[in-house]
Formats: sequence, structure tokens, C-alpha cells
Amino acid sequence: MKLFHLLLASLLLPLSLHAQKPCQELGDPHPADAASWRRVSAPCLGWGSIDQRYPKTAVPQLNPTIRLSAWKGERVNAQALLVTPKPLSRVYVEASSLRSGKGVISSAQVKIYYVRYVMADGWLDIHGHSNHHRADKSQFDSSLVADPLLPAQPMDVEGQTVRPIWLDIKIPASAPAGKYQGTLRVNADGRVLTVPYTVSVSKRTLPEPAQWKFHLDLWQNPYAVARYYGVPLWSEEHFRLMRPLMEQYAAAGGKVITTSIIQHPWNSQTEDPFESMIGKTLTLDGHWQYDYSVFDKWVSFMMSCGVKGQIDCYTILPWHLRFDYYDARTNCTLSRHLKPGTADYEAFLLPFLKDFAAHLKQKGWFDRTCIAMDERPMDILTPAHQLLRKADPDFKIEGAFNYFPKDVSDLHDISVAYEYDLLDGASVRQRTSQGRPVTFYTCCGPQRPNTFLFSPPAESAYMGWHAAASGYSGYLRWAYNSWPQDPLRDARFRTWPAGDCFLVYPGGSSIRWMRLVQGIQDYEKIAILRDQLKGRKLQKLNQTVSKFRTNKFTVDNDAGRMVREAEQVMRSLE
Repeated sequence: MKLFHLLLASLLLPLSLHAQKPCQELGDPHPADAASWRRVSAPCLGWGSIDQRYPKTAVPQLNPTIRLSAWKGERVNAQALLVTPKPLSRVYVEASSLRSGKGVISSAQVKIYYVRYVMADGWLDIHGHSNHHRADKSQFDSSLVADPLLPAQPMDVEGQTVRPIWLDIKIPASAPAGKYQGTLRVNADGRVLTVPYTVSVSKRTLPEPAQWKFHLDLWQNPYAVARYYGVPLWSEEHFRLMRPLMEQYAAAGGKVITTSIIQHPWNSQTEDPFESMIGKTLTLDGHWQYDYSVFDKWVSFMMSCGVKGQIDCYTILPWHLRFDYYDARTNCTLSRHLKPGTADYEAFLLPFLKDFAAHLKQKGWFDRTCIAMDERPMDILTPAHQLLRKADPDFKIEGAFNYFPKDVSDLHDISVAYEYDLLDGASVRQRTSQGRPVTFYTCCGPQRPNTFLFSPPAESAYMGWHAAASGYSGYLRWAYNSWPQDPLRDARFRTWPAGDCFLVYPGGSSIRWMRLVQGIQDYEKIAILRDQLKGRKLQKLNQTVSKFRTNKFTVDNDAGRMVREAEQVMRSLE
């Protein structure tokens, strides 16, 4: 057996190394007119907007400088554009330190990424339908979209293309307030291009992400990481590869650890189904034994990455209502269909839930754990809740709803679909004042606002403002990293629009992710200012935030303009 594992590891190692190399982007199915490049005689560098995805083959308009604003402790972004009429080899990008009098922000605080291009589909198919069955890619008009952010290592750049460059600048909490000057430098074939930029640092300070109030709940998929890199599940290499990905989630204020306590809780809807992290064995003498080793490893690992708020356990209500276990008497893994409210359902789950509660208490995790149930109807939710209370009356419950629930008083954490105004303001305030989270979510809909690859980037930032306007604790999304087969080249999936399954890429980030983080930071800043402002200033802030309350977002809503104007108002009130 040991020899088999060594041989398997040797076969998977080349795949693991290959998967980490930058991949060749697919061709642009809608290239710009090559004639537009005749007026570009030499490589040039300038600034663009973080709320625009620049086509790879179209000549953009460049700005000579930009001015950014930030609180101490905040992360701010900028997007530069390298325009290349002829091929360039080994392009290298670097940033200077930022200086304001004696104040210095080290260049180490400026992370630089190349924006890469990935194939994506749109909301509608060629017949004008919003079809969630997308296995036939020819039925959708696909395009090459700027979204993945990968650390800016030296790279070759094709001729007659645009290569966006993304800056993620972390302002140290110790930085003196002031106007800081910096420079971005690009070295290309012996030619050096530079552009200046300015960051105005406020006297106000944003706390570290671990102290943020925003309840960020993005479902992590460890199985996708193992498949993509070709490493054994739960191996040391698997955890090593997951660490930067999950630390990135923690650095955005991620509060919730996603665990799967049964096999395929969502009926294998992703490229990499969620397996059970808890083994269930019916012994020869007819007793149940439970193996928590994988569950414990995963939860402990996520806590070591900085995610320590809540453990969500999916689920005792799988979509298919099938439950797997190993039967030692037959030496087989069996699967049973069990309906909530039946004696068989209780006989299977009650011993497990009692044992699980005891295990969680022994680990010191019980008070932060929720048994989670996703968009399930009330006729099966009610008996499931009753069974949980029978197992341990102190079990916490999390539930997401796309309909109006009759009674949510029994739930610790609830999330409501963006499209529906399911809870009034008084109910939201009552729950949050008791420390019970209320979030909203988007998933395969609505069309807008959302975080699809074709969504305007500012719609990701809009989420934080909508949460603040509605009094919500934060935001839930069903997929942090449930990658399709080849995410860095082709983001399209067999179901749902491109980008619905993930917000970050292997080895990097995304434009959507960066804008989502900015919206979360704005949520935190709003909360701080609401505590400190009075009178007309507070009234103006609340009036500005209230514009984001609507859940009737249409094509007339320009999220970028709304967010930029609101951030300008917020700066004027500091």
C-alpha cells in the first residue's frame, strides 16, 4: 500500500508543477480592428479605471496620473495599462516606495498583479434566454474577459495587445496622514516606462480584518484545490497549496468555515463535489462509530489561516436526501434515502448528532458551530429542526432562504436572497442586536447586481454598500473557489454563468474579489462614521447609504458611479 501511494505521488507531481505555471490565454473571439493600432508607434503606460475591464486587443485611453484616497489600515487599488504595438519579452514591473515628507510607505506594501484574460459566457444564450444549462458552449456568445490577478512575474507580452497591471496597496496603520507620491515602473526590452500616482492618507484608521464586523460567508471548496493541483486529498502538499488561498479569505474578514458533514450535500453540483468530512461506520455489532479526523484537520487548518468566527456544517438536509455510511457487516458503502420526520431518518441522524455535539464540546467548538440548511422547504425544515433540538437543545442553526420563512426565531444565522425583501428593518435590527447574523446572498441570479465575469466590477463593491443600507450583518456567496476544469483559461461551466462558481483563481485573486473587499471596507468605514458623526453630517451619510437599499437593481443603475459618488461623500464627511 505504501509503495502504491509513492507511485501515485510521483505520477501526480508533474501535474502539480504544471498546474502552477502561467498558462497560455485563449484567443479573443472578438478582436478589435487591427487598424486602430497604427497610431501606436511604441509601448506606452498609463492609468485606467478599476471599474473597467479593458479588452485585450483594443487600444484604450490612458491617464497620466491618478489620485487615490485611503484610511490608515485600508487597502486601495489602481489599474495601469501597458499598451504594446509589438511583442515584448520579459516585461518586469516594480513600484517605488510612497513618500510624504518624512513619511514612507514601503514598496513591500504594494502588491503588483498582472490582469489576465479568461474565456467567459454571458447571461443570455443566443436565443435570448437566461439558460442555466450550459454544457453546449456554442449556444452562448463567449468573450475574452479581464479578471484573474496573478503575481507580476517577468512575462512576455504579445504585440497589439493591452496588459493591465493591478496594484493592491496596503496603508500601514502607523503611516502618518498626508499626501504620498509613488511611481510605477515597467521595464520592457531595455525601455523603462514610468507613471506617477498619489495616495492621500486620512487621519482615520480602519481596524485589522479580524476585527471587522462584516459577516463574510463564502463557501470554501478544498476538493477543488486537490483536483486542480493533482495532489492527494488532505496531504501536507494539499494544505500547503490551500494556505495562501484561505489566508486571502481571512484577510478580507472571512468569518465562516464551510464543512461538509455528509456526502455531496448539494447533489454534486460543482466540478468537485463536497465529500463527507466525517466518517460514519455501522460496526459488526450494530453500533455507530464516527471518525472526525478530517473534520478536525480542516477546521483547525482554517483557524490557523485566521478564520475563527463560525463553523457551518452542511447538512442534515441534503438536496437528494441521501445519506452514505460504511457497513462493516457487508464491507460496503451504502446509501439510503431518508425523509425528515420519519423513524428511519431519526434512527440514522440522532445518534450522530448527539455524538457530534459531544465531540464539538470536547474541542471547544460547539458554541461557534451551526448546522446549516440551504434553501430547503418548510415541510422538511421543521422536522429537521425538531430532531436537532432532540439531539441537543443548544445546537445553533443556519439557514438560507429564497422564500418568506414563516418563523426564523429558532435560527441563529439567516441569509435571504437579494431579489426578495423578506425581512423588514425592525426584524433585522432585532436579530443583529442579539448577535444573530442576518446576511443576504446572490448566486446564479439575479443578473444584476452580481459577481459574474460579465458583471461590472463595481457591482462587487456594491454588495458592501447594500448590506450597510439594509442593516444586514454581511454577505453570503455559495462559491469562493469551486473552480471549473480549467479556470485560468476558460471560466465557463456546464451550469450557471461564468464566475458564479468562484471569486478567486488558483495562485491568485481577481478584479471581482478586489472590488468586493473594497465594498466590505466601505461597510466598516460607514459603521465607524455612524458611531462618530452627528447632526447634518450623520444625516448626509445615511441619505447617501440609503440609495443602496433597493433590491430592484436594473440596467439603469450604474454601480460604478453610485459607489464612486458615495465614497466621495464619505471622504467629505471625515
